[in-house]
Amino acid sequence: MDSDKTPEQMRQERAALMEKHWAADARAARRKKLWAAAGAVTAVAAVGGLVSLALVKNPPPQAREDIEITGLQTFEGLSSDHVDTAVDYEQAPPVGGDHASTWLNCGIYTEAVPKENTVHALEHGAVWAAYDPSALSADQVEALQQAVPDTYVVLSPYEGLETPITLSAWGAQVAVDSPEDDRLEQFVTKYWQSPDAPEPGASCTGGLDAPGRVA
Repeated sequence: MDSDKTPEQMRQERAALMEKHWAADARAARRKKLWAAAGAVTAVAAVGGLVSLALVKNPPPQAREDIEITGLQTFEGLSSDHVDTAVDYEQAPPVGGDHASTWLNCGIYTEAVPKENTVHALEHGAVWAAYDPSALSADQVEALQQAVPDTYVVLSPYEGLETPITLSAWGAQVAVDSPEDDRLEQFVTKYWQSPDAPEPGASCTGGLDAPGRVA
């Protein structure tokens, strides 16, 4: 019975149980810390049609590996050296590789952004929502702005895309047709501030403001 145990024995038993619990939840705890550091853990009260938008604006720290995205491309072995010259990227838009030493400040841009600085933002865990300005109406561009998170996102026009919108993160990319495509929400949830990025949570402000930044 517990009454036969000394206070020290009871304290040791409680400590052992807590250690077992912490060990079982270690992975979840590390994920939660990453999201907390990026300001991603947000209390959201939403009902009905607001739920979907709230999840995109504040992606929850869920099991990202369980999210399957049709048409997703992933890329491994990307370099991450700082260079002071233009880089010839294999992907358009790029998803990683050598990049400028100064990151692009996250935000909404009305002009094309420098790729080398934007890749540095991807290194910090940002998502790049690039769109073909000739393929989307002004209303669709506004809808795209509303569909992505308020932080750690670069949204900019990009000429020559094969589809209206291309979403990129470090080592991952998917092309979608419209802001209403379910894969937009899936991609943001899976890769926004993802631990797959080399430096998730590093600053996305205090860097370069490219021309055309409006927010």
